[in-house]
Amino acid sequence: MEKPEERQETQQPSPQMAAPDGGWGWVVVGSLFVISALVFGLIRSLGVFFVEFVRYFDESAQAVSWITSIGLAMQQLMSPIAAAACNVYGARPVVMMGGFLSGLGFILASQATNLLHLYMTMGFISGLGWALVFTPTVASVMQYFTIRRSLAMGLGFTGVGLASFAFSPLFQYLVSVYAWRGALLILGGLSFNIIACGALIRPLGNPKVVEKTENSTNLNRCSFSPSRIYECFELSLLSHRGFLTYTAAITLFNAGYFIPYVHLVAHSRNIDFTEYQAAFVISVTGVADIVGRVASGWASDLGRMRMPHMLALWTGLLGLFLMLIPAAVSYPGLLVVSLAYGFCAGAMTPLAFAVVPEIVGIERVLGALGLLQLIESVGGLLGAPLSGWLKDYTGTYTASFITAGSFLMLGTLVTMTLPYFWSCTAPPPPSPSKKKSQDFSIEDGLLKPTTSNSEKELKICSKREVTHPEQEQEQIPQEILPLTKLKETL
Repeated sequence: MEKPEERQETQQPSPQMAAPDGGWGWVVVGSLFVISALVFGLIRSLGVFFVEFVRYFDESAQAVSWITSIGLAMQQLMSPIAAAACNVYGARPVVMMGGFLSGLGFILASQATNLLHLYMTMGFISGLGWALVFTPTVASVMQYFTIRRSLAMGLGFTGVGLASFAFSPLFQYLVSVYAWRGALLILGGLSFNIIACGALIRPLGNPKVVEKTENSTNLNRCSFSPSRIYECFELSLLSHRGFLTYTAAITLFNAGYFIPYVHLVAHSRNIDFTEYQAAFVISVTGVADIVGRVASGWASDLGRMRMPHMLALWTGLLGLFLMLIPAAVSYPGLLVVSLAYGFCAGAMTPLAFAVVPEIVGIERVLGALGLLQLIESVGGLLGAPLSGWLKDYTGTYTASFITAGSFLMLGTLVTMTLPYFWSCTAPPPPSPSKKKSQDFSIEDGLLKPTTSNSEKELKICSKREVTHPEQEQEQIPQEILPLTKLKETL
């Protein structure tokens, strides 16, 4: 009969490696830096092509603006698909496929003959690629870091600010030299660098669904049963109170966050500043954004304040400075407010993602990020059109910025209703789901949970055979001891 220790060793699956908080994790942070630059930094700089598209296709600015809107909507709406694919195949192949689709969309767009082609290529194809790239990379960084997670996220997201500062003049130069078709071809080749970034992501363990498949004969990796779909997309989070509360807060943040990037230049021109002065306001905001991301990650990792508290602080200040933008009628005053706005906007971004594992646990962070971006897309899609409607109705951008700040303030109040928010200490780790507690073999390396009596017998047997095997005769049950002494007497 095999020993219990040997049986446990043969049945225990290979556990997932612990977060190293460094090492190769910094290479993954570098991948996030490049990917964030080639996704959101590129999206922020696509306005250079709008004038060319309006002139070439003889279409309205509203029709051309749908190209970026479709791309952003696809990036957020398809994030749950990316999370489910990572749960089955792992982050590396999913990110590499996303990089290929991102570049393919721009290459096909260079041959467009009407706006519908641009909707399908730059909008749907590249947008799908961005969805497959962004969420898995962010989740990979979170899995590599625990103590310095906020700093790692802040450093990875600095690529957005640097790209926003550098891409606009670069794209303008490419358009002037190669025309918009040649510039889109170059952007396609530039986006293919995401494939190399995806190849640098080393998994810390098997994908979640694959690991469960290898340890259960009842699961089939290729099946599409409702239970498998429920598990891949982490739909159990839709009944998680903390996750739903945080999702509502992020949706409100998203409704006001992007409004200045859309209307700050127009507001500067509307109060009689030159186009170069208005462009410099955006550049100042981008530099402050970079500093804010790094400073926020560094301050968060000091451990003086809990991350939800710091997030509420930065979002509250961000909403306040948004409301102060219309009051800055002089150019120095507008620069000061824009600096403060850019710093707070950059400071809240890494924390918005770093708080997610504290709410749902690191094992469900992929599904949480996917569902979070799916739901928050509502705020991103409605915020800018509402701001534009307010400008058309009032004639100024004052109501637009006050509304944007109100969204941030309201989101801060919702954040304060999170479970354990008012506690000064970190909450207990999220308890595993009912299914995981029943499936003991996946979490703890045993095939089935045993009863309390069998566990006691296993411990007694293990103690005899391992610690004191030579003293087996001395460990005689109490009910046999009298018979033994009688035999020795006779």
